[in-house]
Amino acid sequence: MRSRRVFSRMSAHANTGPDRTRRREPFPAYGPVDAALGFAVFYLFVERATPTIVEIATSVVPGLSASAVGFGLAAMLWFVFALTTLDQLRRQLAVLGVVTGDSGRTDGAWSGRAVPSVPWLLVSAVVAVVGGFIASVTFDRAVDAGIALIRLVAGLGVGAFPAGAFPLVEFLAMVVFFVAFGAASRSLDRLVVGSVRVAFRVVLP
Repeated sequence: MRSRRVFSRMSAHANTGPDRTRRREPFPAYGPVDAALGFAVFYLFVERATPTIVEIATSVVPGLSASAVGFGLAAMLWFVFALTTLDQLRRQLAVLGVVTGDSGRTDGAWSGRAVPSVPWLLVSAVVAVVGGFIASVTFDRAVDAGIALIRLVAGLGVGAFPAGAFPLVEFLAMVVFFVAFGAASRSLDRLVVGSVRVAFRVVLP
């Protein structure tokens, strides 16, 4: 009798362990929209900052040509693009069980929101619209602040700025941009992927 009780307790503990409380995340996995928007913003910033980067690089290294710097920036963009694409592909294959990965597993709380409700999708849509609007308004100043920071890191000093001082307003705008863009990008990703999951659940219950 005692051995049966011990076995029953062990079985109950095994059924409530971490492997039982975690379920596989549905397909598609969250992240592709967020990653695509993040790369797009990174690309636009590099494109706008390329003249400044070329100017600084050629002044620091006299023998370095502008074309070589441009080629290096282009190679970096392609590398980031390939890395982002492969990571998102791995995440999607992980939720399908084709490959192993942390993105293919999630805790119980997250699994409860795996197929979002309509109110949750509406909240994501509102955050995406509001955050996207704020991000679009502050984008130009955020880019200017980023270029200013590059100049500071390069050691050119505040004298390189048109007003002769650090652009505090642009820096604050950059902070606001990243907060708004992060919220909008993540919410749009939840909205798009969540809608696809809802559609899959309706078609394939």
